[in-house]
Amino acid sequence: MAIYGHARRFGLSDTLLKRVIFSSLLVLCLGFAILASSSVAVANDQIEYQVKVAFIYNFIAFTQWPDNTAKTINLCVYGENHFGDAINKLQGRPVNSRRIKVEHINDSKKLKACQAIFFSKSIGNNLPNILKELQDKPVLTLANNMDAISQGVAINMSIANEKIVFEINLEAARRSGLDISSKLLQLAARVH
Repeated sequence: MAIYGHARRFGLSDTLLKRVIFSSLLVLCLGFAILASSSVAVANDQIEYQVKVAFIYNFIAFTQWPDNTAKTINLCVYGENHFGDAINKLQGRPVNSRRIKVEHINDSKKLKACQAIFFSKSIGNNLPNILKELQDKPVLTLANNMDAISQGVAINMSIANEKIVFEINLEAARRSGLDISSKLLQLAARVH
């Protein structure tokens, strides 16, 4: 605990020090996930989706919801689940002062109770209609569909040169009242 003594000597509060340490650890985890993804073979879907789960965790960790958001981040998987059990490993994981609850949802009316939604490719052409229903709500929308960013999803993952990359629709995130960390923006392949 000597680190706390040094922090106080420099005028840092325990809360600020914890935030700095936590943020540093999250950046390290995201960096590890990106490095790990560079060696992922595209043909191995199971490993691909395990790495995508790590990305999703970090997308959530580097997003700030409005203060009045519940203490649980409901992460909803909408449509066909390509993650297998990998996504369920996020169940109960802490993110800042909240915990993640993973739900698999097939009814679009239930999506309003979610703070983060991963849209499966299986929902196809329904994405614009669903996003319209969620408009102006504090929901982080995630996908790995080719046209998802242009349809209004906040973060979309894809594979380029045998590694997972992501792009961010900053306007969509801001319309939802979400603040995406500048650290995450810097790692994005493209920001719209």
